[in-house]
Amino acid sequence: MTAPKPVALCLAAGPGIGAAIARRFSLGGYNTVIVRRDASKSDNMIKELREQGCEAMALSADVRNEGSMRELFDKVELEVGPIEICVYNGGANTEFPLEETTGKIFGKVWELCCYGGFLAAREAARVMKPRQRGTILFSGATSSIRGREGYAAFSSAKFGLRSLSQSAAKELAEDKIHVAHVMINGAILSDDIARLFKERAGADVDNFDVDQFIDADSLADAYWFLSQQKPTCWTQELDIRTYREKW
Repeated sequence: MTAPKPVALCLAAGPGIGAAIARRFSLGGYNTVIVRRDASKSDNMIKELREQGCEAMALSADVRNEGSMRELFDKVELEVGPIEICVYNGGANTEFPLEETTGKIFGKVWELCCYGGFLAAREAARVMKPRQRGTILFSGATSSIRGREGYAAFSSAKFGLRSLSQSAAKELAEDKIHVAHVMINGAILSDDIARLFKERAGADVDNFDVDQFIDADSLADAYWFLSQQKPTCWTQELDIRTYREKW
Protein backbone atom coordinates (compact mmCIF):
# COMPACT_ATOMS: atom_id res chain seq x y z
CA MET A 1 0.00 0.00 0.00
CA THR A 2 1.38 3.39 -1.02
CA ALA A 3 1.93 5.82 1.84
CA PRO A 4 -0.04 9.06 1.56
CA LYS A 5 1.77 12.17 0.40
CA PRO A 6 2.78 14.67 3.06
CA VAL A 7 0.25 17.45 3.49
CA ALA A 8 0.74 21.20 3.30
CA LEU A 9 -2.14 22.80 5.18
CA CYS A 10 -2.72 26.38 4.04
CA LEU A 11 -4.99 28.20 6.48
CA ALA A 12 -6.90 31.35 5.52
CA ALA A 13 -5.56 30.93 2.00
CA GLY A 14 -7.32 33.57 -0.04
CA PRO A 15 -6.30 34.91 -3.46
CA GLY A 16 -2.83 36.42 -3.61
CA ILE A 17 -0.20 35.06 -1.26
CA GLY A 18 -2.43 32.28 0.06
CA ALA A 19 -3.03 30.98 -3.45
CA ALA A 20 0.64 31.35 -4.40
CA ILE A 21 1.80 29.40 -1.34
CA ALA A 22 -0.70 26.64 -2.03
CA ARG A 23 0.47 26.44 -5.64
CA ARG A 24 4.17 26.34 -4.67
CA PHE A 25 3.75 23.47 -2.22
CA SER A 26 1.50 21.57 -4.61
CA LEU A 27 4.10 21.82 -7.35
CA GLY A 28 6.72 20.75 -4.79
CA GLY A 29 4.99 17.41 -4.31
CA TYR A 30 2.76 18.03 -1.32
CA ASN A 31 -0.90 17.20 -1.15
CA THR A 32 -2.18 20.70 -0.49
CA VAL A 33 -5.25 21.42 1.61
CA ILE A 34 -6.59 24.95 1.22
CA VAL A 35 -8.75 26.17 4.08
CA ARG A 36 -11.21 29.05 4.01
CA ARG A 37 -14.48 29.69 5.80
CA ASP A 38 -16.20 28.91 2.50
CA ALA A 39 -14.30 26.21 0.63
CA SER A 40 -16.23 26.90 -2.59
CA LYS A 41 -14.30 30.18 -2.95
CA SER A 42 -11.22 28.06 -3.69
CA ASP A 43 -12.85 26.07 -6.51
CA ASN A 44 -10.98 27.88 -9.30
CA MET A 45 -7.66 27.49 -7.51
CA ILE A 46 -8.23 23.77 -6.96
CA LYS A 47 -9.21 23.31 -10.61
CA GLU A 48 -6.05 25.09 -11.76
CA LEU A 49 -3.80 22.99 -9.50
CA ARG A 50 -5.36 19.71 -10.57
CA GLU A 51 -4.98 20.65 -14.22
CA GLN A 52 -1.24 20.97 -13.51
CA GLY A 53 -1.18 17.44 -12.10
CA CYS A 54 -1.15 18.50 -8.45
CA GLU A 55 -3.04 16.93 -5.58
CA ALA A 56 -5.13 19.60 -3.89
CA MET A 57 -8.42 19.97 -2.10
CA ALA A 58 -10.36 22.69 -0.29
CA LEU A 59 -12.01 22.44 3.12
CA SER A 60 -14.19 24.82 5.09
CA ALA A 61 -13.22 25.83 8.62
CA ASP A 62 -13.30 28.90 10.84
CA VAL A 63 -9.72 29.51 11.95
CA ARG A 64 -11.05 31.55 14.89
CA ASN A 65 -13.08 28.67 16.31
CA GLU A 66 -11.38 26.16 18.62
CA GLY A 67 -13.71 23.27 17.83
CA SER A 68 -13.61 23.92 14.10
CA MET A 69 -9.81 23.88 14.07
CA ARG A 70 -9.53 20.66 16.06
CA GLU A 71 -12.01 18.95 13.75
CA LEU A 72 -10.11 20.23 10.71
CA PHE A 73 -6.74 18.86 11.84
CA ASP A 74 -8.26 15.53 12.83
CA LYS A 75 -10.06 15.23 9.49
CA VAL A 76 -6.94 16.01 7.45
CA GLU A 77 -4.77 13.60 9.44
CA LEU A 78 -7.34 10.81 9.15
CA GLU A 79 -8.58 11.27 5.59
CA VAL A 80 -5.78 13.03 3.67
CA GLY A 81 -2.38 12.42 5.22
CA PRO A 82 0.20 13.61 7.76
CA ILE A 83 0.40 17.38 8.08
CA GLU A 84 4.06 18.25 7.51
CA ILE A 85 3.59 21.95 6.72
CA CYS A 86 1.13 24.35 8.34
CA VAL A 87 0.95 27.90 6.98
CA TYR A 88 -1.15 30.49 8.81
CA ASN A 89 -2.02 33.44 6.60
CA GLY A 90 -4.92 34.99 8.53
CA GLY A 91 -5.02 38.77 8.58
CA ALA A 92 -7.37 41.74 8.73
CA ASN A 93 -5.46 44.84 7.63
CA THR A 94 -8.09 47.33 8.71
CA GLU A 95 -7.53 51.02 9.38
CA PHE A 96 -9.57 52.85 12.02
CA PRO A 97 -8.77 55.94 14.10
CA LEU A 98 -8.27 54.97 17.73
CA GLU A 99 -11.48 56.63 18.92
CA GLU A 100 -13.47 54.86 16.20
CA THR A 101 -12.03 51.43 16.99
CA THR A 102 -14.83 49.65 18.79
CA GLY A 103 -14.32 46.68 21.04
CA LYS A 104 -15.98 44.54 18.40
CA ILE A 105 -13.56 45.71 15.69
CA PHE A 106 -10.54 45.20 17.94
CA GLY A 107 -11.71 41.75 18.97
CA LYS A 108 -12.42 40.55 15.44
CA VAL A 109 -9.03 41.74 14.15
CA TRP A 110 -7.26 40.05 17.07
CA GLU A 111 -9.20 36.83 16.57
CA LEU A 112 -8.14 36.51 12.94
CA CYS A 113 -4.58 37.83 13.18
CA CYS A 114 -3.47 36.39 16.52
CA TYR A 115 -5.91 33.95 18.13
CA GLY A 116 -6.32 31.95 14.92
CA GLY A 117 -2.53 31.69 14.73
CA PHE A 118 -2.44 30.33 18.27
CA LEU A 119 -5.04 27.68 17.43
CA ALA A 120 -3.10 26.73 14.29
CA ALA A 121 0.17 26.40 16.21
CA ARG A 122 -1.37 24.37 19.01
CA GLU A 123 -3.17 21.93 16.72
CA ALA A 124 -0.15 21.59 14.44
CA ALA A 125 2.07 20.85 17.43
CA ARG A 126 -0.41 18.23 18.64
CA VAL A 127 -0.18 16.20 15.42
CA MET A 128 3.48 16.91 14.60
CA LYS A 129 5.12 16.15 17.96
CA PRO A 130 4.55 12.37 17.86
CA ARG A 131 6.38 12.29 14.49
CA GLN A 132 9.16 14.61 15.73
CA ARG A 133 9.08 16.76 12.60
CA GLY A 134 7.10 19.49 10.88
CA THR A 135 7.08 23.16 9.89
CA ILE A 136 4.76 25.94 11.05
CA LEU A 137 4.91 29.24 9.16
CA PHE A 138 3.18 32.51 10.03
CA SER A 139 2.56 35.48 7.73
CA GLY A 140 3.47 38.76 9.41
CA ALA A 141 3.70 42.37 8.29
CA THR A 142 5.55 45.61 8.95
CA SER A 143 2.94 46.12 11.67
CA SER A 144 4.45 43.10 13.46
CA ILE A 145 7.24 45.36 14.74
CA ARG A 146 5.99 48.91 14.18
CA GLY A 147 2.72 50.53 15.18
CA ARG A 148 1.32 53.44 13.22
CA GLU A 149 -1.66 55.75 13.37
CA GLY A 150 -4.95 54.09 12.52
CA TYR A 151 -3.68 50.56 13.07
CA ALA A 152 -4.04 50.00 16.82
CA ALA A 153 -6.05 46.81 16.32
CA PHE A 154 -4.01 45.37 13.46
CA SER A 155 -0.57 46.23 14.84
CA SER A 156 -1.26 44.91 18.33
CA ALA A 157 -2.57 41.64 16.89
CA LYS A 158 0.42 41.25 14.57
CA PHE A 159 2.80 42.02 17.45
CA GLY A 160 1.09 39.20 19.31
CA LEU A 161 1.42 36.77 16.41
CA ARG A 162 5.14 37.48 16.14
CA SER A 163 5.61 36.86 19.86
CA LEU A 164 3.60 33.66 19.54
CA SER A 165 5.90 32.47 16.76
CA GLN A 166 8.98 33.08 18.91
CA SER A 167 7.52 31.28 21.92
CA ALA A 168 6.38 28.33 19.81
CA ALA A 169 9.76 28.14 18.05
CA LYS A 170 11.60 27.85 21.36
CA GLU A 171 9.15 25.39 22.87
CA LEU A 172 8.93 23.06 19.86
CA ALA A 173 12.58 23.10 18.77
CA GLU A 174 13.50 19.95 20.69
CA ASP A 175 10.68 18.16 18.88
CA LYS A 176 12.31 19.10 15.54
CA ILE A 177 9.35 21.33 14.64
CA HIS A 178 10.48 24.42 12.76
CA VAL A 179 8.47 27.58 13.50
CA ALA A 180 9.14 30.70 11.45
CA HIS A 181 7.60 34.15 11.03
CA VAL A 182 7.65 35.82 7.60
CA MET A 183 7.53 39.60 7.90
CA ILE A 184 6.04 40.91 4.66
CA ASN A 185 6.93 44.58 4.24
CA GLY A 186 4.72 45.86 1.47
CA ALA A 187 1.67 45.13 -0.63
CA ILE A 188 1.56 41.92 -2.66
CA LEU A 189 0.76 42.38 -6.32
CA SER A 190 -2.70 41.23 -7.37
CA ASP A 191 -5.37 42.55 -9.70
CA ASP A 192 -7.30 44.06 -6.79
CA ILE A 193 -4.24 45.73 -5.26
CA ALA A 194 -3.14 47.14 -8.61
CA ARG A 195 -6.62 48.53 -9.23
CA LEU A 196 -6.71 50.15 -5.79
CA PHE A 197 -3.32 51.82 -6.16
CA LYS A 198 -4.16 53.05 -9.64
CA GLU A 199 -7.34 54.64 -8.33
CA ARG A 200 -5.46 56.33 -5.51
CA ALA A 201 -2.67 57.63 -7.72
CA GLY A 202 -4.77 58.33 -10.78
CA ALA A 203 -2.03 56.54 -12.68
CA ASP A 204 -2.30 55.51 -16.28
CA VAL A 205 -2.25 51.72 -16.67
CA ASP A 206 0.72 51.77 -19.04
CA ASN A 207 2.82 53.80 -16.61
CA PHE A 208 1.96 51.84 -13.50
CA ASP A 209 5.08 50.70 -11.61
CA VAL A 210 4.60 47.07 -10.56
CA ASP A 211 8.06 46.98 -8.94
CA GLN A 212 6.64 48.71 -5.88
CA PHE A 213 4.79 45.48 -5.06
CA ILE A 214 6.00 42.11 -3.79
CA ASP A 215 5.63 39.31 -6.33
CA ALA A 216 3.38 36.62 -4.85
CA ASP A 217 5.11 33.66 -6.52
CA SER A 218 8.55 34.84 -5.40
CA LEU A 219 7.21 35.27 -1.88
CA ALA A 220 5.84 31.73 -1.99
CA ASP A 221 9.34 30.54 -2.94
CA ALA A 222 10.56 32.06 0.34
CA TYR A 223 8.03 29.99 2.29
CA TRP A 224 9.20 26.91 0.41
CA PHE A 225 12.82 27.73 1.26
CA LEU A 226 11.96 27.89 4.97
CA SER A 227 10.15 24.56 4.82
CA GLN A 228 13.19 22.80 3.37
CA GLN A 229 15.74 23.92 5.96
CA LYS A 230 17.59 21.38 8.06
CA PRO A 231 17.23 21.52 11.87
CA THR A 232 20.89 22.50 12.14
CA CYS A 233 20.26 25.72 10.19
CA TRP A 234 16.79 27.14 10.84
CA THR A 235 15.55 30.65 10.14
CA GLN A 236 13.13 31.94 12.79
CA GLU A 237 12.21 35.20 11.07
CA LEU A 238 12.47 36.23 7.44
CA ASP A 239 12.21 39.89 6.45
CA ILE A 240 10.76 40.40 2.95
CA ARG A 241 10.53 43.62 0.90
CA THR A 242 11.01 44.91 -2.64
CA TYR A 243 14.10 46.87 -3.62
CA ARG A 244 11.81 49.93 -3.84
CA GLU A 245 10.72 49.75 -0.20
CA LYS A 246 12.02 52.63 1.94
CA TRP A 247 13.08 51.46 5.39
